[in-house]
Amino acid sequence: MTDSRTDRIVARFEFVEARLAEGAGDALADLSREYAELRPVVERIRAVERLRADLAAAEALRADPEMRALAEEEVAHLRDALPDAERALTLALLPRDAADDRPAILEIRAGTGGDEAALFAADLFGMYRRFAEAQGWRVEVMDETPTELGGLKELVAAVRGQGAYARLKFESGVHRVQRVPATEAGGRIHTSAATVAVLPEAEEVDVEIRPEDLRIDTMRASGAGGQHVNTTDSAVRLTHLPTGIVVTASEKSQHQNRARALEVLRARLFDRARREADAARAATRKGQVGSGDRSERIRTYNFPQGRVTDHRINLTLYKLDQVMQGALDEIVEALAAADQAARLAEAEA
Repeated sequence: MTDSRTDRIVARFEFVEARLAEGAGDALADLSREYAELRPVVERIRAVERLRADLAAAEALRADPEMRALAEEEVAHLRDALPDAERALTLALLPRDAADDRPAILEIRAGTGGDEAALFAADLFGMYRRFAEAQGWRVEVMDETPTELGGLKELVAAVRGQGAYARLKFESGVHRVQRVPATEAGGRIHTSAATVAVLPEAEEVDVEIRPEDLRIDTMRASGAGGQHVNTTDSAVRLTHLPTGIVVTASEKSQHQNRARALEVLRARLFDRARREADAARAATRKGQVGSGDRSERIRTYNFPQGRVTDHRINLTLYKLDQVMQGALDEIVEALAAADQAARLAEAEA
């Protein structure tokens, strides 16, 4: 942390504040967003500056015999408070993930475990949907492949709401379940898994998709059977030829499916570029929670014990029922705190 950097931040904040006071015109939205981002940082800067000034004044008072006892007490108090304030400022100055405020694209796929894995994938989607609803976010299913037993082979959904990506981004990875499947007559505990990927929603300016790089196929939508199977060729499959990424969307409207598939493709390409950039910095980020490794087993849901364990931060909660009903706040906040602590330790090293 350098005084020149904090001086520049304060100067920029005061400039933005003055522009907003004048009205800001067409730049109002951008300046308001910048003001909201800078304000908590500037408050931390000013808090540290006040403590340092008060400490200097208190230390000067120790030269006065009549004030020495009171000054010593004040100096001790300020010296205790200053490190915490400086640590809070260092944390506030850490680079933010520019995608944190964006909506999220949530992808869930059944892994090992057959029908039970697909049922667990459906349970995970229910958990995230209830969590999203509690945050006031909107969940829009973009593509899904259900099974006859009510499970999900895979699902892609948009989670639209301020900060959705920031709250969900640490959910990416392998989720393991241990329970007696509904399909198991012998009552034996099975272990199965599902994978979750959370991507920040990308805008057109983030990713360029050239028409010549796309192959677009239409096909009949698939389903679990029965009257709900779409019998028209409305499903759309996009193949991005340079990367081999394939995206499908299979709702009723072909036009809407194409738009949704493009949205998911854009998010996957944006996420791919972000992870490639992260990999270049991997040596300095080994302690960070958000490694982006989709093959990592991150959490176990043990139904016989009513236990959920996040292996990255060694957090175990004996409230599995509540978690499956969407009560994810305690886990989400613990993961965010662990990530902050890791980044702060890296900054202070």
